[in-house]
Amino acid sequence: MAIPHSHPHWLRMTFFWTGIVATFAYRAIIVLQDLGPGWVRLAWYVGTVGFVIYFAHRYQVSANRTRLIAEHGLAQKTLKLSGLSDEDRAAMEYVFQTLESSKEKWNYNFIFTLSGLALVVDLVLYLSGR
Repeated sequence: MAIPHSHPHWLRMTFFWTGIVATFAYRAIIVLQDLGPGWVRLAWYVGTVGFVIYFAHRYQVSANRTRLIAEHGLAQKTLKLSGLSDEDRAAMEYVFQTLESSKEKWNYNFIFTLSGLALVVDLVLYLSGR
């Protein structure tokens, strides 16, 4: 079993800024409507492609965390660590349990899938001359 390594700092920042730009692009659509449909379409594509990239990355990170916790039994091992107070153990147990049970990766997958589907549908409609 391979332990994943975090991406280099520059790539993590790229994913971060991709998410920021995508979010900004979607919010800008309301303002860009006055400038014409070309600007709206550009903002929509920037936002949607950005969300595909960002949420695919977030899904990967979440899935890796969940897998590592389960494969290594980290939540159970936490209870046996010496040098931790009961409060420390309870805090670590909470963190591991919520990471394992969180539905965030399904949310990421849902947003990624719908964004990708929206891109495909829009391109098909656009290329068919709608």
